[in-house]
Formats: sequence, structure tokens, C-alpha cells
Amino acid sequence: MISTDFVAGSPCWLDLGAPDVPAAVEFYRSVLDWEWEPMTEGDESVGGGMFRRDGRLVAGIGRLTEQGARSAWMIYYCVTDADATTRAVEQAGGTVRVPPMDLEEWGRMAQYSDPLGGQFAVWQPGSHRGVELVDAPGSLSWTELYTSDAAGAKDFYSAVFGWQFSDMELPGGGGTYTLITPAGQPEDRMQGGLMEMPKEHLALTGGRPYWHPVFDVEDCDTAVARVKENGGTVQMGPDDAEGVGRLAVCVDPAKADFVVLKPAQR
Repeated sequence: MISTDFVAGSPCWLDLGAPDVPAAVEFYRSVLDWEWEPMTEGDESVGGGMFRRDGRLVAGIGRLTEQGARSAWMIYYCVTDADATTRAVEQAGGTVRVPPMDLEEWGRMAQYSDPLGGQFAVWQPGSHRGVELVDAPGSLSWTELYTSDAAGAKDFYSAVFGWQFSDMELPGGGGTYTLITPAGQPEDRMQGGLMEMPKEHLALTGGRPYWHPVFDVEDCDTAVARVKENGGTVQMGPDDAEGVGRLAVCVDPAKADFVVLKPAQR
């Protein structure tokens, strides 16, 4: 369960790098009932902004500017010291993509790649702690890593964040799914999972690992219909997962992937 108390190593923020921000805004407003709040400097738009649901902050969006990069959601994990985390990433064999930098009084951020290229980020809170709504319709409820080396991923992220892992076998011989819990937290604080897949199944990134968000929705089938109606595609589902809920793996029109999930308990 993701919470907004943001213990160390827990997801606290996410934003989308989009090649066409207005088009992405319209897509996610339609699919997740998000409200759009553009950011400005004076009277000028800065080309990005924030998404809210029922008035509460749920995500950010900005224009994709990195040469050759794909449109994707970036997940940020809370840390107490971004510089120390950067050293841990380097010592564990990861790569620093964006070194620690201050964003005015809001906080300090950095972005990295794990040893196989999976991209993630960290946030050291200042005046801005992170999202204001989680585990509710239209908000982040889980984070997930697809990788070709689960054992290596566990070694790396344990060294960086101290995460705790527990494995479960998927029904029907579907493989092993690893559940992720922040360091020192009980199992009811599980925040995500990772799953090993052959490189050829990681087509979105040419075989590299990738993280994606899982968004809570009131009705999975309705959300999937909206994805298709607004130019997105569905990679898998909707399917029922016992004890989890009804879910689908989706891709927006710019090829950024995400999951929609109606939890089983609702």
C-alpha cells in the first residue's frame, strides 16, 4: 500500500515526459478524469504543469527534450539525502543521468539508470513533499519494474534503497513476481513489484528494463475503452488477477506505458 507519509525509499512523485504536452493532457484527462494546472512564469507558459484529481496533486508533465528518449513516466522515490543516494547508485553499478540539483525551495532531485538501463529518480523533499492522493481512483497505487535480470535488480535496488523483497509464484506457470517493501516497513506497506521477462518482451525499450506506474480506476473496462477512444492501445487485458483486481497494461498515443487497476477490495 502506497502512502503519503513518504518513508525513505517509497514512491513520492511521478511525471511524464511527453513530445506533445497538450495532446498528452487531453488523453489523461479523458482516461483518468484528471484536472490540468499549467505552470507559468509571469504570463508565459513553461510548457508543463500538474495534474490533479478532486483538487489534489497526482502527477506532473513536461515536454520531452532529451535527444532520442522515448516518452515515459518517471517515478521518483523519497530519500533523505540525494547526494548519498547518488554515491550508492554509482557504487552499485548504476549510472547518474541527472546529478543532484535543487529545484528552488521545493526540494532536491536526481535521475539514474540501473545497471541494465532501467530509469528512475529520487526526490529529497523541501517545501514540496510529493503527490497528495494515492491508492484512490485516478491516483498512483503501485509501481512496477519489468527487467531481464530479476536477481541483479534486487541486488542493485537493495543496495540503493534497502528495499525488502518477497517472491510469489504466479498462477498457471506465469513465472515469479517479486514484491517490494520499503526498508524496515511491514508487508502491508508493499509499494510495488518486479518481474523478469526475456529481452524480446521488452519491446518498448529495445530490451532495457523499465518502470511504469499503476493507476487506480473505478472501472477497468471503462478506462480501457477511454484509452482506445483517445488513441492509445492495450498491450494486455483487461484481465482479473485473483486477490489483486481487474487490470490492463496500456500505452498512450506517444508510447508511454502504464497500468490501470480496479482493486479487488472495491
